[in-house]
Amino acid sequence: MGRLSEVVEDYMSKTTGLKKFCDRCLNTKRYDGNVVLMVVDAAFDSIGLNYFNSIVPKVLEFEEKFVKEGNVQNLNELSNLSIEQVKEIWTNKRSWNVAFSVASYLHELGEGRGLNDSQALRTWARNADLENWREDSIGKVHGVGLTTYQYLRMMGGVDTAMPDKIVRRVIEELLEKAGEEMTTEDDIELVKTIEKIAFLTEYKTIELCWMTWLVQSEGEGIRMEKYGDVLDRV
Repeated sequence: MGRLSEVVEDYMSKTTGLKKFCDRCLNTKRYDGNVVLMVVDAAFDSIGLNYFNSIVPKVLEFEEKFVKEGNVQNLNELSNLSIEQVKEIWTNKRSWNVAFSVASYLHELGEGRGLNDSQALRTWARNADLENWREDSIGKVHGVGLTTYQYLRMMGGVDTAMPDKIVRRVIEELLEKAGEEMTTEDDIELVKTIEKIAFLTEYKTIELCWMTWLVQSEGEGIRMEKYGDVLDRV
């Protein structure tokens, strides 16, 4: 496994500050610990637009209008918003269905157990299952695919990965360079393979996942160089 470690280390060396960000994610402290913004982030990200250019600015716009200047201070208040109230920020109705439905479920889970929003997300994530994700209450929400499901689990404290197309491409490239034959045929197998790479190389699975996005070329450099400061905010 020496070659695998060398290849992974080469990729990871380009991602200064990644561990700190991933630890914050696993501690449910993104967006200063605001679970409303984490859910909105995941909901916007569910339609596959550029994360740093499209998703983050709109999440911060939502924060400004509805969290700082408005009345959305918890998941219950998020779930009670209407499309009409928020469509000027984000027009995609499926995204809002994800945001409102996930917020509603987590609020009910927390209310039933005497948990705050962060505790509710972490309780759900801890008990949510990868292989049976389609049977999960959040997995059943229209617009929630495995990638969004995994993203929410990560922000709820689970050290796992999202099996999106960029993650797949970089992981398969990494395995080819290392001369390793590990299965990545379907999304669940891909997640398990990333977990295995993490175990063998002593990195966290979430670190490998975020690395794949941050080493992508954009303009004259890579995203880590262009958006490194944004990680401190989100």
